[in-house]
Amino acid sequence: MTTPQTEQKPLGILFMAYGGPENLDEMPGYLADIRAGRVTSAAILDEITNNYRQIGGKSPLPEFTQAQVDATMKALEATGRPLKAYIGMRHWNPWIEDAVRDMLDDGIEQAIAIVLAPHYSSLSVEKYQKKIKNALKMNHGHIDFAFINEYHTEPGYITALAERVRMGIQEFPEGERDDVHVVLSAHSLPVRIEKEGDPYSRQLLESAALVAGHAGLRDDQWSWSYQSAGRSPEPWLGPQLDEHLHALAEKGVKKVVSVPVGFVSDHVEILFDIDIAAQEVAQELNMKLVRPPALNTDPLFIGTLASVIERKAAELA
Repeated sequence: MTTPQTEQKPLGILFMAYGGPENLDEMPGYLADIRAGRVTSAAILDEITNNYRQIGGKSPLPEFTQAQVDATMKALEATGRPLKAYIGMRHWNPWIEDAVRDMLDDGIEQAIAIVLAPHYSSLSVEKYQKKIKNALKMNHGHIDFAFINEYHTEPGYITALAERVRMGIQEFPEGERDDVHVVLSAHSLPVRIEKEGDPYSRQLLESAALVAGHAGLRDDQWSWSYQSAGRSPEPWLGPQLDEHLHALAEKGVKKVVSVPVGFVSDHVEILFDIDIAAQEVAQELNMKLVRPPALNTDPLFIGTLASVIERKAAELA
């Protein structure tokens, strides 16, 4: 007589992203959560609401996140182990805390957590991970979580960005392409993280150098900039993109390709901060600025997510 095999329990995969409002009415609550108790002035609320109004009145991030998760889970089907995906947002619905509660309700015992941001920082990825730990405590539950901290040098991710660089340069006539300057960028964070030994800046520059090398750029053909600094009194990492465009214009640069390496899908930091605000600066400087498509569901990027998840799952087996 044979004993039936015990059915293997699914491995939970928790995908996390920043979150974004689904309409303009949600903006006050969304900003209140981001600002964690700091008062949002009427001027800041009006400014950010107007930014979102110009990109369609909502954040496209939840939709793109869902598409990325669906594509990644499809790519992981060949692993053979039962997997179950969950989505949790740091600053809006669906909240990370709710996703963790759903995982506990589903009986998930083992899980992998990945933030849809390739670079580690105590002010970004670590904050997501703390939310998971707090949610487990709040629900008096236990899940054995394995955290993917960063994937900023993964070949598929680097290749996908290098392809964006080439796409952008090809928007210019062939005879002018040697004069095109590529600006690689990511979200700024407060300067204090560097004094604390945070790896964020170092990892960003590692990614940037790999992308530039893979795209075949000359050393003088690309540069680094931060963007989208928060509205708080402390100093933030720079140079900011608008300032950097002015500096490039002073050097005679008239053709620019903007490739954000720290963002993996279209949302306000790309659609407004680059496509609208930076474009306005470029036009004032008589500069042509091209921004190639974001990674979104690019197969190379989806393959990267699947690969790092698969490797982490193998460690748990």
